[in-house]
Amino acid sequence: MTASPASGPLPLHGVRVLEIGAFMAAPFATMQLADLGADVIKVENPAGGDPVRQTGPFLAEHSSPFLRLNRNKRSVALDLKTDEGRTLLQRLLDDTDVLVENLRPGALAALGFGYEAVHARNPRLVYVSASGWGQDGPLADQPGLDIMAQARAGLMSITGHPGGPPTKVGVPMCDLVCGLYAAMGAMAALRTREHTGQGQHVDVSLLEAGVSFAVWEAGTYFATGEVGRAHGSAHQNSAPYQALRSKDGWVTVGATTTKTWPAFCRALGLTGLLDDDRYRNSYDRYQHRDSLIPAIEETTAQRTTAEIVDALTTAGVPCAPIATTDEVFTDDHLAQRDFFWDAPHPELGAVRQIGSPVRLSDTPPRRENAGPALGAHTLEVLAEAGLAAEELGRLRESGIIATGE
Repeated sequence: MTASPASGPLPLHGVRVLEIGAFMAAPFATMQLADLGADVIKVENPAGGDPVRQTGPFLAEHSSPFLRLNRNKRSVALDLKTDEGRTLLQRLLDDTDVLVENLRPGALAALGFGYEAVHARNPRLVYVSASGWGQDGPLADQPGLDIMAQARAGLMSITGHPGGPPTKVGVPMCDLVCGLYAAMGAMAALRTREHTGQGQHVDVSLLEAGVSFAVWEAGTYFATGEVGRAHGSAHQNSAPYQALRSKDGWVTVGATTTKTWPAFCRALGLTGLLDDDRYRNSYDRYQHRDSLIPAIEETTAQRTTAEIVDALTTAGVPCAPIATTDEVFTDDHLAQRDFFWDAPHPELGAVRQIGSPVRLSDTPPRRENAGPALGAHTLEVLAEAGLAAEELGRLRESGIIATGE
């Protein structure tokens, strides 16, 4: 299966986005917008650019993570510590629909580009700020990285095995979710602008993004006062819904409903559990999980993961083997759905990309270029802004701009 060509303009065609960001939240947000057709201009410092550019592994001196996180974007390198650099940024902002930034609160304001100043000059601009803790509150001026946000959001207290040390989610979840909320907030504000003609300030934080995912924990705490805790791979209030030991590894199952629990027991020859009053419903099974799971694993440990998956799949019980990342990136199902794709790069050739999970039947996300070299589009973008070739040459000679050459 291959991606269908767009039958019309992409959803965000004609929307110009300026990114002043680093690492994860803002770049991940603008990657979503770029995939959906926005013209994303990544503004970077000429002296090194986004720090992710220095993050390995490297492909011919190009950061492999950067090439994927910054696809479909254009790079402009401006020295914002200079008056001329700031003047150029203002010129770009005057013709921008969305600004996405994830600097520490107040950093852009110190340069003259806080929300109020930018809004006064371009009232239609949507100004998106992603930060560790939000734009106000007692923590606002503190640095906030993903692991700190996972800690304060309570995620590390409920991740891992019971009695074990606090554990971080395997991916930078707060960074990534904050980026998704930033993109969603930008699109919502653009939609509002269609009615009001005005942009607005979108304030998203890693902390609140992380807390927003504690749906089960909030439901329990606000109902009973019970504090969430780590359950390993198990569900917070249903069973069996977790990883089970097999003869050659592990398998995940979800047999919590009135239909799947009996089917699970029959498929694995565990019909005796159906007559046990301790396991009558999902919550009872959760309450007695300490006896239930060992009873199940006496059987699953005698069968391979493949045998268990085959038996449960035939019985209609949700299940899956636990894949390693190499298995994920070569998965046949994802391959047949054309999820991975190759982005062209002028030096490296094809650069493999993770696809967008957003599948639109008529206007699928675009698949164009891998992450750009630092300043690769500086001359192009500034020429579009009306600067003459002589002026661009002077700015390049002075080091105020970099051009990727």
